[in-house]
Amino acid sequence: MKKRLSYRCYRVIRWFVKLFYPKIQIKGEENLPDTPCLVVANHSQMNGPIACELYFPGKRYTWCIGQMMHLKEVPEYAFQDFWAEKPWYIRWFYKMLSYLIAPVSVCVFNNANTIAVYKDARIISTFKNTVKRLSEGANVVIFPEHDVPHNHIICDFQDKFIDIARLYYKKTGQALSFVPMYIAPSLKTMYIGKPTQFCSSEPIDGERSRICNYLKAEITNMAVSLPTHRVVPYKNLPQKQYPYNK
Repeated sequence: MKKRLSYRCYRVIRWFVKLFYPKIQIKGEENLPDTPCLVVANHSQMNGPIACELYFPGKRYTWCIGQMMHLKEVPEYAFQDFWAEKPWYIRWFYKMLSYLIAPVSVCVFNNANTIAVYKDARIISTFKNTVKRLSEGANVVIFPEHDVPHNHIICDFQDKFIDIARLYYKKTGQALSFVPMYIAPSLKTMYIGKPTQFCSSEPIDGERSRICNYLKAEITNMAVSLPTHRVVPYKNLPQKQYPYNK
């Protein structure tokens, strides 16, 4: 009964979000391979997960930080990740807000098509669940940026997600494709680039570097080739500090 009620609440929340969130177009859908793939995108703060949940085509799952799926863990994570750099005199409000959003966060992220992501020993479950979904024929969308600057478009990537391709190859014997995607909320569009494939015969360290460099370069190239617009950065900055793509 609780699960059914939680899912109904999620459907209501999703309906309201879709009602007010701008419709996002997809360009480059033809670049998605016929086989399951990992789609790697800029986080664009909350725009990445929202846009993918509402508009990404086909069967797909999205990585979601695991702490946002557990009631007791939401407040600390939400405050540190979203609002820790707010002015000291207003932080009390955001600390309170981090507790208020906890039930909503748990409801949404446990009912959406998500895979919990952890940065501790539980990462093994993240990788196993990702390989399982890929093996079932779904694409998986991930946002591997972390708070290390790369350029004016994206932050650097945490590269261990490349290891999923090795696990997937061991299970299926198939080479996993990695597809770059640039999310531009101000243009109301997601741009899908051309994929690159994991090479199982090469050392894993080299593949991590090669694939990550390719994805970062492609996302950057897609961004700078577009009409002038504000890039929504990984960090939660005031809008007036958002960089331009040019």
